[in-house]
Amino acid sequence: MKRREFIALLGGAAVAWPLATHAQSDRLRRIGVLMNLAESDAKGQARLAALLQGLERLGWAAGRNVRIDTRWAAGSANNFRTYAGELLALEPDVLVGVTTRAVRALQQASRSVPIVFVGVADPVGSGLVASLSRPGGNATGFVIFEYSLAGKWLELLKEIAPEVKRAAILRDASLAVGIGQFAAIQAVGPIGLDLSAIDVRDSAEIERNVAEFAPGTRGGLIVTTSDFIANHTDLIVAIAARHKLPAVYPYRYFVTAGGLISYGPDLISDYPRAAGYVDRILRGEKPANLPAQVPTKFELVINLKTVALGKARERRIRDESVKLLKEVQPVKFRPGQSLAGRPVASVASRRATGGCEAYTARKQAARVQLRHLI
Repeated sequence: MKRREFIALLGGAAVAWPLATHAQSDRLRRIGVLMNLAESDAKGQARLAALLQGLERLGWAAGRNVRIDTRWAAGSANNFRTYAGELLALEPDVLVGVTTRAVRALQQASRSVPIVFVGVADPVGSGLVASLSRPGGNATGFVIFEYSLAGKWLELLKEIAPEVKRAAILRDASLAVGIGQFAAIQAVGPIGLDLSAIDVRDSAEIERNVAEFAPGTRGGLIVTTSDFIANHTDLIVAIAARHKLPAVYPYRYFVTAGGLISYGPDLISDYPRAAGYVDRILRGEKPANLPAQVPTKFELVINLKTVALGKARERRIRDESVKLLKEVQPVKFRPGQSLAGRPVASVASRRATGGCEAYTARKQAARVQLRHLI
Protein backbone atom coordinates (compact mmCIF):
# COMPACT_ATOMS: atom_id res chain seq x y z
CA MET A 1 0.00 0.00 0.00
CA LYS A 2 1.33 3.42 -0.97
CA ARG A 3 2.06 5.96 1.74
CA ARG A 4 -0.63 8.40 0.48
CA GLU A 5 -3.31 5.66 0.46
CA PHE A 6 -2.31 4.52 3.92
CA ILE A 7 -2.64 8.05 5.33
CA ALA A 8 -6.04 8.43 3.63
CA LEU A 9 -7.19 5.13 5.17
CA LEU A 10 -6.13 6.26 8.65
CA GLY A 11 -7.94 9.54 8.19
CA GLY A 12 -11.14 7.76 7.17
CA ALA A 13 -10.93 5.48 10.19
CA ALA A 14 -10.34 8.45 12.50
CA VAL A 15 -13.52 10.06 11.22
CA ALA A 16 -15.59 6.86 11.27
CA TRP A 17 -14.63 5.84 14.83
CA PRO A 18 -16.07 8.89 16.67
CA LEU A 19 -19.15 8.74 14.47
CA ALA A 20 -19.72 5.10 15.44
CA THR A 21 -19.14 5.92 19.09
CA HIS A 22 -21.58 8.82 18.91
CA ALA A 23 -24.19 6.61 17.24
CA GLN A 24 -23.81 4.01 20.01
CA SER A 25 -24.19 6.63 22.75
CA ASP A 26 -27.34 7.94 21.02
CA ARG A 27 -28.97 4.50 21.07
CA LEU A 28 -32.11 4.51 23.17
CA ARG A 29 -31.30 2.40 26.21
CA ARG A 30 -34.00 0.40 27.96
CA ILE A 31 -34.63 -0.09 31.69
CA GLY A 32 -37.22 -2.46 33.12
CA VAL A 33 -38.60 -1.81 36.60
CA LEU A 34 -40.56 -4.40 38.59
CA MET A 35 -42.27 -2.77 41.59
CA ASN A 36 -43.74 -4.72 44.49
CA LEU A 37 -46.70 -2.42 45.15
CA ALA A 38 -49.86 -1.60 43.21
CA GLU A 39 -49.71 1.19 40.64
CA SER A 40 -52.32 3.11 42.66
CA ASP A 41 -50.14 3.06 45.80
CA ALA A 42 -48.73 6.52 46.51
CA LYS A 43 -45.70 4.99 48.28
CA GLY A 44 -44.69 3.12 45.15
CA GLN A 45 -45.17 6.17 42.94
CA ALA A 46 -42.95 8.24 45.25
CA ARG A 47 -40.19 5.61 45.13
CA LEU A 48 -40.38 5.31 41.35
CA ALA A 49 -40.21 9.10 41.09
CA ALA A 50 -37.06 9.10 43.25
CA LEU A 51 -35.49 6.52 40.93
CA LEU A 52 -36.39 8.49 37.80
CA GLN A 53 -35.15 11.76 39.30
CA GLY A 54 -31.88 10.08 40.23
CA LEU A 55 -31.48 8.79 36.68
CA GLU A 56 -32.25 12.20 35.21
CA ARG A 57 -29.62 13.84 37.39
CA LEU A 58 -27.14 11.36 35.92
CA GLY A 59 -28.12 12.24 32.35
CA TRP A 60 -30.75 9.57 31.64
CA ALA A 61 -34.03 11.22 30.62
CA ALA A 62 -37.05 9.10 29.76
CA GLY A 63 -37.99 9.52 26.09
CA ARG A 64 -34.67 11.16 25.19
CA ASN A 65 -31.96 8.56 25.66
CA VAL A 66 -33.69 5.92 27.75
CA ARG A 67 -37.02 4.11 27.79
CA ILE A 68 -38.32 2.96 31.16
CA ASP A 69 -40.88 0.16 31.30
CA THR A 70 -42.56 -0.33 34.68
CA ARG A 71 -44.70 -3.18 35.98
CA TRP A 72 -46.59 -3.19 39.29
CA ALA A 73 -46.91 -6.62 40.94
CA ALA A 74 -49.10 -5.52 43.88
CA GLY A 75 -47.50 -8.21 46.06
CA SER A 76 -48.85 -11.07 43.90
CA ALA A 77 -46.53 -14.03 43.26
CA ASN A 78 -48.25 -14.62 39.91
CA ASN A 79 -47.78 -10.99 38.92
CA PHE A 80 -44.08 -11.10 39.78
CA ARG A 81 -43.57 -14.09 37.46
CA THR A 82 -45.76 -12.74 34.66
CA TYR A 83 -44.32 -9.24 34.66
CA ALA A 84 -40.75 -10.49 34.91
CA GLY A 85 -41.33 -12.38 31.68
CA GLU A 86 -42.91 -9.33 30.05
CA LEU A 87 -39.99 -7.11 30.98
CA LEU A 88 -37.41 -9.60 29.73
CA ALA A 89 -39.27 -9.86 26.41
CA LEU A 90 -38.65 -6.13 25.91
CA GLU A 91 -34.87 -6.82 25.85
CA PRO A 92 -33.82 -4.33 28.54
CA ASP A 93 -30.23 -3.25 29.11
CA VAL A 94 -30.74 -3.36 32.89
CA LEU A 95 -33.54 -4.26 35.29
CA VAL A 96 -34.55 -2.82 38.66
CA GLY A 97 -36.30 -5.21 41.06
CA VAL A 98 -37.99 -4.09 44.28
CA THR A 99 -37.98 -6.75 47.06
CA THR A 100 -36.75 -10.32 47.07
CA ARG A 101 -39.69 -11.79 45.17
CA ALA A 102 -39.23 -9.34 42.32
CA VAL A 103 -35.52 -10.10 42.01
CA ARG A 104 -36.05 -13.85 42.26
CA ALA A 105 -38.65 -13.71 39.47
CA LEU A 106 -36.30 -11.65 37.29
CA GLN A 107 -33.40 -14.04 37.90
CA GLN A 108 -35.58 -17.01 37.05
CA ALA A 109 -36.35 -15.29 33.76
CA SER A 110 -32.72 -14.37 33.01
CA ARG A 111 -29.29 -14.96 34.54
CA SER A 112 -27.58 -12.61 32.11
CA VAL A 113 -29.46 -9.29 32.10
CA PRO A 114 -28.06 -7.03 34.87
CA ILE A 115 -30.36 -6.45 37.87
CA VAL A 116 -30.20 -3.70 40.48
CA PHE A 117 -32.30 -4.52 43.52
CA VAL A 118 -33.89 -2.34 46.18
CA GLY A 119 -35.71 -3.39 49.33
CA VAL A 120 -34.08 -6.82 49.73
CA ALA A 121 -33.42 -7.91 53.32
CA ASP A 122 -31.16 -10.95 52.92
CA PRO A 123 -29.74 -11.23 49.40
CA VAL A 124 -27.12 -13.79 50.42
CA GLY A 125 -29.50 -16.04 52.36
CA SER A 126 -32.06 -15.73 49.59
CA GLY A 127 -29.52 -16.84 47.01
CA LEU A 128 -29.62 -13.63 44.99
CA VAL A 129 -25.90 -12.87 45.43
CA ALA A 130 -22.84 -14.85 46.49
CA SER A 131 -21.79 -12.22 49.04
CA LEU A 132 -22.36 -8.56 49.76
CA SER A 133 -18.83 -7.51 48.84
CA ARG A 134 -18.63 -9.70 45.72
CA PRO A 135 -22.15 -10.37 44.47
CA GLY A 136 -21.16 -12.43 41.42
CA GLY A 137 -23.89 -13.30 38.95
CA ASN A 138 -26.14 -10.67 37.44
CA ALA A 139 -27.58 -8.90 40.50
CA THR A 140 -26.49 -6.32 43.04
CA GLY A 141 -28.11 -3.46 44.86
CA PHE A 142 -29.26 -2.11 48.20
CA VAL A 143 -30.07 -4.13 51.29
CA ILE A 144 -33.04 -2.86 53.26
CA PHE A 145 -31.71 -3.87 56.71
CA GLU A 146 -30.03 -6.60 58.68
CA TYR A 147 -32.12 -9.07 60.68
CA SER A 148 -30.76 -7.71 63.95
CA LEU A 149 -32.91 -4.62 63.41
CA ALA A 150 -36.01 -6.72 64.13
CA GLY A 151 -34.78 -7.26 67.67
CA LYS A 152 -34.93 -3.51 68.23
CA TRP A 153 -38.66 -3.54 67.48
CA LEU A 154 -39.23 -5.81 70.48
CA GLU A 155 -37.16 -3.58 72.75
CA LEU A 156 -38.99 -0.55 71.38
CA LEU A 157 -42.39 -2.10 72.13
CA LYS A 158 -41.32 -2.75 75.72
CA GLU A 159 -40.14 0.84 76.10
CA ILE A 160 -43.13 2.58 74.56
CA ALA A 161 -45.60 0.34 76.44
CA PRO A 162 -43.74 -1.08 79.44
CA GLU A 163 -46.79 -2.88 80.84
CA VAL A 164 -47.08 -5.12 77.76
CA LYS A 165 -46.48 -8.78 78.60
CA ARG A 166 -47.46 -10.49 75.34
CA ALA A 167 -46.40 -9.69 71.78
CA ALA A 168 -47.77 -11.10 68.53
CA ILE A 169 -45.38 -10.97 65.57
CA LEU A 170 -46.97 -10.50 62.15
CA ARG A 171 -44.69 -12.25 59.66
CA ASP A 172 -44.68 -14.08 56.32
CA ALA A 173 -43.35 -17.54 57.16
CA SER A 174 -43.07 -18.43 53.46
CA LEU A 175 -40.16 -16.01 53.04
CA ALA A 176 -36.64 -16.23 54.41
CA VAL A 177 -37.02 -12.66 55.63
CA GLY A 178 -40.10 -13.59 57.68
CA ILE A 179 -38.27 -16.46 59.34
CA GLY A 180 -35.11 -14.40 59.88
CA GLN A 181 -36.89 -11.45 61.44
CA PHE A 182 -38.83 -13.68 63.83
CA ALA A 183 -35.61 -15.46 64.84
CA ALA A 184 -33.92 -12.10 65.52
CA ILE A 185 -36.83 -11.08 67.74
CA GLN A 186 -36.63 -14.36 69.64
CA ALA A 187 -32.89 -13.89 70.09
CA VAL A 188 -33.28 -10.65 72.04
CA GLY A 189 -33.43 -12.61 75.27
CA PRO A 190 -35.63 -12.38 78.35
CA ILE A 191 -37.29 -8.98 78.64
CA GLY A 192 -40.57 -10.19 80.11
CA LEU A 193 -42.58 -10.72 76.91
CA ASP A 194 -44.27 -13.90 75.70
CA LEU A 195 -43.98 -14.13 71.92
CA SER A 196 -46.33 -15.69 69.39
CA ALA A 197 -46.29 -15.64 65.58
CA ILE A 198 -49.16 -14.66 63.30
CA ASP A 199 -48.62 -15.68 59.69
CA VAL A 200 -49.83 -13.28 57.00
CA ARG A 201 -51.21 -15.11 54.00
CA ASP A 202 -54.49 -13.25 53.48
CA SER A 203 -56.52 -10.46 55.02
CA ALA A 204 -59.08 -12.72 56.66
CA GLU A 205 -56.35 -14.70 58.41
CA ILE A 206 -54.83 -11.55 59.91
CA GLU A 207 -58.25 -10.37 61.10
CA ARG A 208 -59.04 -13.73 62.67
CA ASN A 209 -55.68 -14.36 64.34
CA VAL A 210 -55.30 -10.86 65.79
CA ALA A 211 -58.88 -11.07 67.11
CA GLU A 212 -57.97 -14.35 68.84
CA PHE A 213 -54.78 -12.83 70.30
CA ALA A 214 -56.24 -9.51 71.49
CA PRO A 215 -58.58 -10.59 74.34
CA GLY A 216 -57.01 -10.42 77.74
CA THR A 217 -54.54 -7.85 78.95
CA ARG A 218 -51.16 -6.41 78.14
CA GLY A 219 -50.86 -7.41 74.49
CA GLY A 220 -48.89 -5.69 71.73
CA LEU A 221 -48.00 -6.17 68.06
CA ILE A 222 -44.77 -6.17 66.09
CA VAL A 223 -45.21 -5.91 62.34
CA THR A 224 -42.33 -7.27 60.24
CA THR A 225 -41.78 -6.80 56.51
CA SER A 226 -43.14 -8.58 53.45
CA ASP A 227 -44.77 -7.70 50.15
CA PHE A 228 -48.16 -8.70 51.52
CA ILE A 229 -47.77 -6.47 54.58
CA ALA A 230 -46.57 -3.56 52.44
CA ASN A 231 -49.70 -3.87 50.30
CA HIS A 232 -52.05 -3.99 53.33
CA THR A 233 -50.76 -1.09 55.43
CA ASP A 234 -54.13 0.50 56.15
CA LEU A 235 -55.73 -2.83 57.07
CA ILE A 236 -53.02 -3.74 59.57
CA VAL A 237 -52.97 -0.30 61.19
CA ALA A 238 -56.78 -0.39 61.46
CA ILE A 239 -56.74 -3.85 63.07
CA ALA A 240 -54.22 -2.72 65.69
CA ALA A 241 -56.34 0.35 66.46
CA ARG A 242 -59.58 -1.64 66.60
CA HIS A 243 -58.17 -4.03 69.19
CA LYS A 244 -56.31 -1.22 71.03
CA LEU A 245 -52.96 -2.96 70.66
CA PRO A 246 -49.78 -0.83 70.81
CA ALA A 247 -47.84 -1.75 67.70
CA VAL A 248 -44.32 -1.23 66.40
CA TYR A 249 -43.85 -1.00 62.63
CA PRO A 250 -40.79 -1.22 60.37
CA TYR A 251 -41.36 1.91 58.26
CA ARG A 252 -42.63 5.46 58.64
CA TYR A 253 -45.52 5.00 56.16
CA PHE A 254 -47.30 2.88 58.80
CA VAL A 255 -47.15 5.85 61.16
CA THR A 256 -48.43 8.29 58.55
CA ALA A 257 -51.32 5.84 58.09
CA GLY A 258 -52.13 6.18 61.81
CA GLY A 259 -49.80 3.65 63.45
CA LEU A 260 -48.09 4.29 66.77
CA ILE A 261 -44.35 4.08 66.16
CA SER A 262 -41.82 2.83 63.62
CA TYR A 263 -38.10 2.25 63.47
CA GLY A 264 -36.33 1.40 60.25
CA PRO A 265 -34.49 2.64 57.18
CA ASP A 266 -35.57 5.57 55.07
CA LEU A 267 -36.88 3.69 52.04
CA ILE A 268 -36.83 6.57 49.57
CA SER A 269 -33.11 7.23 50.03
CA ASP A 270 -32.09 3.96 48.35
CA TYR A 271 -33.75 4.77 45.02
CA PRO A 272 -31.37 7.57 43.97
CA ARG A 273 -28.54 5.25 45.02
CA ALA A 274 -30.02 2.52 42.84
CA ALA A 275 -30.11 5.01 39.98
CA GLY A 276 -26.36 5.41 40.45
CA TYR A 277 -25.83 1.67 39.99
CA VAL A 278 -28.08 1.64 36.93
CA ASP A 279 -25.99 4.47 35.47
CA ARG A 280 -22.74 2.60 36.10
CA ILE A 281 -24.09 -0.56 34.50
CA LEU A 282 -25.35 1.34 31.45
CA ARG A 283 -21.84 2.76 31.11
CA GLY A 284 -20.26 -0.68 31.09
CA GLU A 285 -19.71 -1.88 34.66
CA LYS A 286 -20.82 -5.36 35.73
CA PRO A 287 -23.18 -6.00 38.66
CA ALA A 288 -20.91 -8.83 39.80
CA ASN A 289 -18.27 -6.21 40.61
CA LEU A 290 -20.53 -3.71 42.39
CA PRO A 291 -20.90 -4.51 46.11
CA ALA A 292 -24.36 -4.75 47.62
CA GLN A 293 -24.77 -1.89 50.07
CA VAL A 294 -26.49 -1.59 53.45
CA PRO A 295 -28.71 1.32 54.59
CA THR A 296 -27.12 4.58 55.66
CA LYS A 297 -30.19 6.32 57.07
CA PHE A 298 -32.64 5.14 59.75
CA GLU A 299 -35.75 6.82 61.15
CA LEU A 300 -37.52 6.59 64.49
CA VAL A 301 -41.04 7.96 63.98
CA ILE A 302 -43.64 8.54 66.71
CA ASN A 303 -47.26 9.47 66.03
CA LEU A 304 -48.18 11.76 68.92
CA LYS A 305 -51.80 11.85 67.79
CA THR A 306 -52.03 8.13 68.24
CA VAL A 307 -50.36 8.01 71.64
CA ALA A 308 -52.57 10.88 72.81
CA LEU A 309 -55.80 8.94 72.22
CA GLY A 310 -58.01 7.65 74.99
CA LYS A 311 -56.46 5.38 77.58
CA ALA A 312 -54.52 6.35 80.65
CA ARG A 313 -51.62 4.30 79.32
CA GLU A 314 -51.56 6.34 76.12
CA ARG A 315 -51.80 9.59 78.06
CA ARG A 316 -48.83 8.55 80.16
CA ILE A 317 -46.79 7.75 77.07
CA ARG A 318 -47.78 11.08 75.53
CA ASP A 319 -46.87 13.05 78.65
CA GLU A 320 -43.53 11.29 78.94
CA SER A 321 -42.82 11.97 75.26
CA VAL A 322 -43.68 15.65 75.57
CA LYS A 323 -41.49 15.98 78.66
CA LEU A 324 -38.55 14.31 76.97
CA LEU A 325 -38.99 16.44 73.86
CA LYS A 326 -38.14 19.48 75.99
CA GLU A 327 -34.68 18.13 76.71
CA VAL A 328 -31.92 20.19 75.17
CA GLN A 329 -29.27 17.47 75.20
CA PRO A 330 -29.95 14.81 72.54
CA VAL A 331 -28.88 11.20 73.03
CA LYS A 332 -26.63 9.89 70.26
CA PHE A 333 -27.23 6.52 68.65
CA ARG A 334 -24.81 4.15 67.01
CA PRO A 335 -25.93 1.77 64.24
CA GLY A 336 -26.92 -1.42 65.99
CA GLN A 337 -26.86 0.15 69.46
CA SER A 338 -29.43 -1.32 71.85
CA LEU A 339 -32.45 0.76 72.70
CA ALA A 340 -32.88 -1.11 75.98
CA GLY A 341 -33.10 1.05 79.07
CA ARG A 342 -33.40 4.35 77.19
CA PRO A 343 -36.67 6.30 76.79
CA VAL A 344 -37.52 6.31 73.10
CA ALA A 345 -38.35 9.99 72.85
CA SER A 346 -35.10 11.05 74.50
CA VAL A 347 -33.44 10.95 71.07
CA ALA A 348 -34.66 14.48 70.57
CA SER A 349 -33.79 18.13 70.47
CA ARG A 350 -35.69 21.32 71.12
CA ARG A 351 -36.56 21.46 67.37
CA ALA A 352 -38.92 18.44 67.53
CA THR A 353 -42.12 20.13 66.40
CA GLY A 354 -44.44 20.12 63.43
CA GLY A 355 -43.32 16.79 61.97
CA CYS A 356 -39.85 18.09 61.15
CA GLU A 357 -36.62 16.24 61.80
CA ALA A 358 -35.69 16.44 65.44
CA TYR A 359 -32.21 15.05 65.60
CA THR A 360 -29.73 13.39 63.31
CA ALA A 361 -26.84 11.36 64.68
CA ARG A 362 -23.94 10.38 62.45
CA LYS A 363 -21.75 7.43 63.31
CA GLN A 364 -19.94 5.03 60.97
CA ALA A 365 -21.62 6.59 57.92
CA ALA A 366 -25.14 5.93 59.23
CA ARG A 367 -27.84 8.30 60.46
CA VAL A 368 -30.70 7.81 62.88
CA GLN A 369 -33.47 10.39 62.75
CA LEU A 370 -36.39 10.98 65.08
CA ARG A 371 -39.52 12.39 63.52
CA HIS A 372 -42.78 13.28 65.25
CA LEU A 373 -46.17 13.56 63.61
CA ILE A 374 -48.21 15.94 65.74
